[in-house]
Amino acid sequence: MSPRDPRDSAASDPAAYALRSVRHDGQSDVVAVEEPLEIRIGGDPIAVTMRTPGHDEELAAGFLHGEGLIGEPLRFGLTDDLAANTIEVRGKLARPVPTRRFYTTSSCGVCGKGALEEVAVHCAALPAGPRVPRSLLAELPDRLVQPGFTRTGGLHATGLFDSAGELLCVREDVGRHNAMDKVVGWGVLAGRLPLHGHILCVSGRLSFELVQKAAVAGAPILVGVGAPTSLAVELAADRGLTLCGFARRKKVNVYTGAERVLPGG
Repeated sequence: MSPRDPRDSAASDPAAYALRSVRHDGQSDVVAVEEPLEIRIGGDPIAVTMRTPGHDEELAAGFLHGEGLIGEPLRFGLTDDLAANTIEVRGKLARPVPTRRFYTTSSCGVCGKGALEEVAVHCAALPAGPRVPRSLLAELPDRLVQPGFTRTGGLHATGLFDSAGELLCVREDVGRHNAMDKVVGWGVLAGRLPLHGHILCVSGRLSFELVQKAAVAGAPILVGVGAPTSLAVELAADRGLTLCGFARRKKVNVYTGAERVLPGG
């Protein structure tokens, strides 16, 4: 699969989203659809995530990559089960599937995850570059394409940028971790991983899991509109990732990896 212009993605076309009409206070409104997606490998279900339908192959690829499961190129195909809310993955995995069955929510991601040692197994320390002006990092949230959020107010976004601040891919989803998985999955299917020399930007807070996914994908810089958690900062420092939060109103806080941040614009 070849890379596509972000303007051609569903994230840049609100009509491509599964939006549902609702009524409140006698008025019509639209909300983002939240539905389960079951990921199967060899016919066996290994994960269920609550997500916004669309880019499901990317979501599955990004999720499996973040768990260190992708070996040789995998094949993804939607099935007819559960009203097409099931995706079948075929191919050889890099390691056995964990005995636990993953269950994720749109708010917190994979429940119960959280050891720095587990991330280190699947993620080498990140390379030195790039070096980016602080002012550019502060501007990245304004460059995210978020038409679904504009319509519903209920979607998170993740964008992948090059070191000059050009938007390469953006995805929206009810789950912030799903939006990240879809962008990483885009990189997996396009053959663009690791994401060395690139920047990931998210529309919300910076959790441990988002830092984990960025680090495993090889992205050296992660920017967020909101605050980081303590474990997110700890993991970013451990893996050598530049973690920036509260990117808004032309300002940004740099919590780790300040050596990649240049002063000024």
